[in-house]
Amino acid sequence: MEILHFFEALWQLTLAMAPYILFGLLFAGILHEIVPDSIVTKHLGKDNILSVLKSTLFGIPLPVCSCGVIPLATSIKKSGASKGATLSFLISTPITGVDSIMATYGIFGWIFTLYRVLTSSIIAIIAGILSNIFDKEEIPSVKKFSFSTQVPKVDTSCGTGVGSCCSSTQTSKKFSFLAAYQYAFGTLLKDISTALFWGLILGALISVAIPENLSNILHTYTWLSYLIVIIIAIPMYVCATASLPIAAGLMLSGVSAGAAFVFLLAGPATNTVTIGVVKKMLGMKSLIIYLGTITIGSIFFGIGLDAIFDISQIDPKTLIHLHDESTLLAVLSAIVLWGFILYYLSKPYLIKLKSNA
Repeated sequence: MEILHFFEALWQLTLAMAPYILFGLLFAGILHEIVPDSIVTKHLGKDNILSVLKSTLFGIPLPVCSCGVIPLATSIKKSGASKGATLSFLISTPITGVDSIMATYGIFGWIFTLYRVLTSSIIAIIAGILSNIFDKEEIPSVKKFSFSTQVPKVDTSCGTGVGSCCSSTQTSKKFSFLAAYQYAFGTLLKDISTALFWGLILGALISVAIPENLSNILHTYTWLSYLIVIIIAIPMYVCATASLPIAAGLMLSGVSAGAAFVFLLAGPATNTVTIGVVKKMLGMKSLIIYLGTITIGSIFFGIGLDAIFDISQIDPKTLIHLHDESTLLAVLSAIVLWGFILYYLSKPYLIKLKSNA
């Protein structure tokens, strides 16, 4: 029965997210084709608040995770962007993205979606401003720091693990729908397939496996759930879209909406690789600002979200869109999504078997 319960939870999570993930990926592919990299690197060089605001706004729609943002942020920094602009870009970009925004709306509704975009932007802006104020000195190691990005176009898709950050590609400036499709489903979805797979699996497991007494404890002592989630989220690699089913599983298991929201902010914004890169590229002061702002900001806005629900007397669980009755579009989208995920997960093994045959 528990196995059936798990697969039912997994299927419901997939139905809720799949149409929005697929549409968001397609939109991300179109965005990738029509927005040249020069726009991103052109306006971020000045050591002022405006450059921080611009980098935050540039980062919001880009479909880039905390691993994939590294080569792009490196390119921006080498092009003359200030530390503050680079840091705000490093924070705002992986938390959002058009695919993640669509998926957030699909599973949590507009309240969570707007709150996620707004709060991540505020955290990124504050971190950038603090970095420009308190970390003005130049770091000599920046010039020595490099990735294997030898061509102008940087692939901004997510990596699938600690060592799989993005590589560079060269594409035509002329818009091509086929190129947009290939980037969306041949690059982006391929690169997030592993993270998305484990995100869905963990989300379903959490929703069925967390003991009720632990859920009651976390619900009673909300501050404890904030601390537990932030400790797990900071070193963990998870992209913004894959963090959604995990957060939904936490909420369905009795964890407060605010604590789950802490994971939605801190999880995609950090991981062990990005932490090391920030230290080497921007220095220790910016690293402290980076981690401190994300930690304090995530907990603060998580508490704020719980306060909003308490005052409004809205049960946040009612906002999670998991229904037994599913539309044909949702079912087809779920089948297509799992088809892509399983294909990309099995492809390396199929290639290995073919080469050994």
